[in-house]
Amino acid sequence: MCSRMSAVASVFLAVCLVIDARAASIVPTPSVSARAQAVPAVRRIDLAERLAAGKLKAVNREVTRLEGSPGGVHVSEQADPGLVWVDGVEFAEGTIEVDVRGRDLLQRSFVGIAFHGKDDRTYESVYVRPFNFRATDPERHRHAVQYMTLPDYDWPRLRQQFPDEFENPVHPGISPTDWIPLRVGVSGGRIHVAVGLVANITLDVRKLGSLERGMVGLWTGNNSDGDFANLRITPAK
Repeated sequence: MCSRMSAVASVFLAVCLVIDARAASIVPTPSVSARAQAVPAVRRIDLAERLAAGKLKAVNREVTRLEGSPGGVHVSEQADPGLVWVDGVEFAEGTIEVDVRGRDLLQRSFVGIAFHGKDDRTYESVYVRPFNFRATDPERHRHAVQYMTLPDYDWPRLRQQFPDEFENPVHPGISPTDWIPLRVGVSGGRIHVAVGLVANITLDVRKLGSLERGMVGLWTGNNSDGDFANLRITPAK
């Protein structure tokens, strides 16, 4: 009887040792919620809802709801640049994405994004010139997408002192009158821009000025209107 009990105890002890060894070999993995927290959340901004709530601040422009485009807005045409700040939104590093639509009218269509805004005159901007997308003139063709920092580095100074460094052509397949995805990434003193549904970066330039955080807004140039929709902001990790 005692010998049988000893044998059972020995088997039980062996099983326990095996279980303990297997448990020790298991490496804990992060929970689903922990992994989700490690990935920056995309902030999706419905511009039409913001407009209805009075949370779009227009500077030298008027903003209206864009018919036929859920969540989109139209920014009016006027002399000199115009801004539409999105109330309550700040950005430092990461990615800003928005769909823009301009016109194929020479010197009459400039649409893009303003970011790191300190006030209505101090900000950074990336914008496109749709009328240059398919220009046959090589010089015009090179001036399709532009980065600048105001007030110190407006596009005329950049073109004169740093020719072709802060602007580039876009993919020739992009239509100047279609909706165009515009993506601006800010990371480590660099500005990365992608125009259209392309895998490659369209413009990669050094960041100018000392602005590091600030407001985000829609931007239109002199005598230009524009349509905007699907604003998304993804902060850096």
